[in-house]
Amino acid sequence: MAGKLRKLIICDPEKCNGCQICEYVCSIFKEKTINWKKSRIRAVKIEPIFDMAVACRKCEEPTCVKACPRDAIEMDDATGIVKIDKDKCNGCGWCIEACEFGAIRLHLDDKIVFTCDFCQDEGGPKCVEFCPKEALKYETLEQVGVESSKRAVKKILEELVDVSKKS
Repeated sequence: MAGKLRKLIICDPEKCNGCQICEYVCSIFKEKTINWKKSRIRAVKIEPIFDMAVACRKCEEPTCVKACPRDAIEMDDATGIVKIDKDKCNGCGWCIEACEFGAIRLHLDDKIVFTCDFCQDEGGPKCVEFCPKEALKYETLEQVGVESSKRAVKKILEELVDVSKKS
């Protein structure tokens, strides 16, 4: 139950335009450089259908943790944030292959893996704060479900109004 109440970075593909500002903001705050390859969030483009940003999903049973042969990755039970022990990580990449969402990356300079920590030391995800299209939100899956239900009901009501106007 606790995992379902954890906040995630959620992307609305109807609003995301693939601008990659989330990647640049992340690299600036985390790496002090503008380099999308050092970002903890990824803007994924599936042309011509849609754009969507993807970050760590705080899995209930993270495959990245299970895959690490050096026990360099652990999940904080309270927050769900995946943490990398830089002293133990040798950059083998097993966790990268195991992550179903492509949320773990190899740092090109340090040769160790990294993933989103939701800017816990900066007061919350900066990618969400600076998204120009407000396509990113930091909320629980419960909140996402409530918003989705509201949109569905609104759409049904609009369709009913349209049908009644045509009658």
